[in-house]
Amino acid sequence: MNISFDLIEDKVEFFEAESLKTLEKKVDEQIQHNKAIMLSVHSVNHGVAIDENGRRLYSAVVHFKVKK
Repeated sequence: MNISFDLIEDKVEFFEAESLKTLEKKVDEQIQHNKAIMLSVHSVNHGVAIDENGRRLYSAVVHFKVKK
């Protein structure tokens, strides 16, 4: 049996929440998980959208890269 392990070098994850606090918690939890596979945050983009009822939806895109 031949087992091969490939190192994840790049990973992009998308998050959304109805409050900034919840969004921050989700992103922070995933940062901690990705540290275990030796990925660190390379960049973060975030935004907010307002629907027709005035509710806000916060979103973030986090790009993780392998630590060098």
